[in-house]
Amino acid sequence: MTLSIAERHRKILEKLKETGYVSVVELSEQLGVSAVTIRKDLKLLESRNLLFRSHGSASVSNPYIADRHVIEKEQLYVEEKQRISRYAASLISDGESIILASGSTINEFSRQIGERRNITVICASLVAARELAVRGVAEVLQLGGLVRHTATSVVGPFAEKMLEGFRCSKLFMGVDGIDPEFGLTTTNALEASLNRQMIASAEKVIVLADRSKFGRRGFSRICQLDQVDLIVTDKGVNELFVKQLEEKGVEVVLV
Repeated sequence: MTLSIAERHRKILEKLKETGYVSVVELSEQLGVSAVTIRKDLKLLESRNLLFRSHGSASVSNPYIADRHVIEKEQLYVEEKQRISRYAASLISDGESIILASGSTINEFSRQIGERRNITVICASLVAARELAVRGVAEVLQLGGLVRHTATSVVGPFAEKMLEGFRCSKLFMGVDGIDPEFGLTTTNALEASLNRQMIASAEKVIVLADRSKFGRRGFSRICQLDQVDLIVTDKGVNELFVKQLEEKGVEVVLV
């Protein structure tokens, strides 16, 4: 049975309300119409301010991210960030040298790292470095450079140059956006550049991100998903995102 335009639009909006995100391919299969028709539907619904379109998909909220202070972000998804961080901390072994990037989840992660033997941690985040140093749970190497006041972390060529001389087993990285097609993003170009050098200096890349980061895009792309080994997120993330990431070879752990 062919659905009317009004019925298709109703079903699209119901799906968005349920999951927060839909793909053109998924809607085309479910509603029995072509991808071209779905794109026209999404364009019309966007003109009525009922959704936001991006390449091959639509979301219930604006996928483009504005920079916010890390203190503000630390008040959001608190329990989820704690669970993500506790799981991530279990991935650290004695004797490892690791890199911590920056962000509210990385700051929480630094609080969850228990004492290990002979752990060295390279930090971009001033908050994470202080947390680890005060508790004495690791040898801490603080990167130098320009301090971003909104992130309370360092960025810039000095930090990148320091990293060139190191090779670490794992990078734990927070991001502002995870898009199945566009990859990992952040709101700051200098931070994205530093993150790329961190990836080059690590054997394994582990992303810590709550569900609010999925389907979002920041100003600057960090990397494509083929450079990511593992994403640790919470169980509230849309199953469609998990499926798309796993199809691209990224392991996803829900906690």
